[in-house]
Amino acid sequence: MARPKAFDEEQALDAAIGVFREHGFEGTSAEMLVRAMRIGRQSLYDTFGDKWQLYRSSVRRYVAAEAQAHLAALRSEPRAIEGIRAMIDRLVANAGKACLGVNSICEFGLTKPEVAEIRDAAGRVIRDAIVMRVREAQSEGDVASDLDPGEVARLDEALDPSRVSGPRYTEANMALIDR
Repeated sequence: MARPKAFDEEQALDAAIGVFREHGFEGTSAEMLVRAMRIGRQSLYDTFGDKWQLYRSSVRRYVAAEAQAHLAALRSEPRAIEGIRAMIDRLVANAGKACLGVNSICEFGLTKPEVAEIRDAAGRVIRDAIVMRVREAQSEGDVASDLDPGEVARLDEALDPSRVSGPRYTEANMALIDR
């Protein structure tokens, strides 16, 4: 009969996310993971599978949490334009932190479809929510009505400073919103 787990799986997964964010998949060893997760090697494999399965679970958890945080910021204000601003502010505030989603793109590109699918699904949810908020902002008179909400929503990729090289263009981002 198997012993009950003596660790919290979610806390261990969060620790793995931290290691993968800092070192990437290839730069992360099983030893680094068990040390950060504070579990034994056998517990790692019994609970999470191999390193690749743990990485996918980490990307899935990380991307879901980030998507929820983006959506919460986007919906945090009654006026749509202020919700959009809040999401952009969140992106800028986190610009200096490694992003596991972006790092997975840099490390694997599209060569690992199972990881790309996780990121793409979250991206679609975020873009759909941005489109809705842009349409609201247009109806409230805060965004020009001749702008295509779908094209504006694609700006989440360009506005995410972690996808470029930091918050050097923050004022330019806000100028787009203040238009």
